[in-house]
Amino acid sequence: MKKLLFYFEKYKIVISISCLLLFILIGTLLYINNNQKTTKIEMPIKQEKNKKDEKFTKIKVDVKGMVKKPGVYELLKGDRVIDAITKADGFLDIANTSYINLSKKLEDEMVIIIYSNDEVDKFRKEDKDVVYIKYECACPDNINEACINEKDIVNTNGVEKKNSKNSNNNKSSKEDNLISINIATKEELMTLSGIGESKAEAIIKYREENGLFENLEDIMNVSGIGESAYTKIKDNIKL
Repeated sequence: MKKLLFYFEKYKIVISISCLLLFILIGTLLYINNNQKTTKIEMPIKQEKNKKDEKFTKIKVDVKGMVKKPGVYELLKGDRVIDAITKADGFLDIANTSYINLSKKLEDEMVIIIYSNDEVDKFRKEDKDVVYIKYECACPDNINEACINEKDIVNTNGVEKKNSKNSNNNKSSKEDNLISINIATKEELMTLSGIGESKAEAIIKYREENGLFENLEDIMNVSGIGESAYTKIKDNIKL
């Protein structure tokens, strides 16, 4: 026992330093292990939180036409056109949804127009074949963003269209309906989504001062028309 105490007294500094280093090593290993577990747990939680936040993102849409209470309504991202109609207290008795995709997902600043039976009858009399207007949809105007998409390929009677000859005619008809940014009048320019009177006048003024547009993208040089506005109208314009 005395011999053990002798060696302890002789080497107590070395023993103390060794014990201290051992404690530091153990502590470091425990910290690294705990940190790795925390990281693995936190990442899924963060991703889940982001998905949850996105799900509850609020948007606003403009509901017009044959609904009981037309107006701008706040909904959630991922809601459908039918949800916006419900917000507007539903359809009027004279509403007709032949051209409308009620299951379409809503987007912020979306414009939804519900037509009347008389309006739909008028559209069908004017064009008995497929009515492919702007926005690549089967709607009678270019501002209704709740319309049936061209990929649905339906005619005004709801019958699937597969004839390639008629398809080519539809493509030609669609091109004829594009608005020429080089020659369109103010009124014609104002039929484009998001182009009001002031922007239409700005486009005409730009043409007069700088000459005709050489590319569709050049319209973004007009004051008030940025990339977002261009994205909304690019499929509905031509030179």
